[in-house]
Amino acid sequence: MLMRICLIIAILAALAIGVLNFVMVKEKVTTLVTQRDDWHKKYDDTYAELTSTKQELDTTAKKLKTTEETLASTTAERDAAVNEAQAQSKRAADLQEKLTKTTEERDAAQAYLQRYKLTGFEPEQIAGLGKRITDLQLAMEVSAEEKRILQRNLAKTTAELQRLQGPYQPVTLPASASGKIVVVDPKWEFVVLNFGEDQGAKRDGELLVSRNGKLVAKVIIRGIEKDRCIANVMPEWNFGEIAEGDMAIPAHPES
Repeated sequence: MLMRICLIIAILAALAIGVLNFVMVKEKVTTLVTQRDDWHKKYDDTYAELTSTKQELDTTAKKLKTTEETLASTTAERDAAVNEAQAQSKRAADLQEKLTKTTEERDAAQAYLQRYKLTGFEPEQIAGLGKRITDLQLAMEVSAEEKRILQRNLAKTTAELQRLQGPYQPVTLPASASGKIVVVDPKWEFVVLNFGEDQGAKRDGELLVSRNGKLVAKVIIRGIEKDRCIANVMPEWNFGEIAEGDMAIPAHPES
């Protein structure tokens, strides 16, 4: 009897322990399920947020790329506009400089023309006067050079004059008795000129030979033909080599 009672008590105890274990396991299972569901929900929420964030990043990257392209295009347009503005400014400055220069040239030409008008001469007469002025300037330079040479050779000239019967009288030539050197003989120191008796050349007439407005030498006519003459180079007046094409004008033109 006692054994039966003990057996029953043992069975009841086992059942009680089993029920207790079942209740405790169920609570743990329920807790684990709840935690699992919570973690799963958090995972889903995190995944959704991650997906949303990725989409936003993609959208932002696209907007950034578009902005960079727009900025590059805007920068290129700005640089092109700046270059064009600089080019336009330079062209404007060049045009202004040309305009200023043209205006100055026009004003100078008008003033020059006005001076011509005030003289009362025709253009042909003025051209002739210009040539005459040039000839006079050359004659003045020659006169100054003559003065220096005469001072340097005063003693020699005085002795030469003393041997003459009368005072030295230079042979005058008409202003038209002028021309060019056509032949040069440096060995014998004579030249041939392209004017002669018909143009007013005279024996012993002296000519000034110049090149580009600079005195080269003085020659004296020793032989005359109809349309040419031959002259010897005066040693004390030889300042350079005479060349074909040099100009010759009277040293003592008729007044």
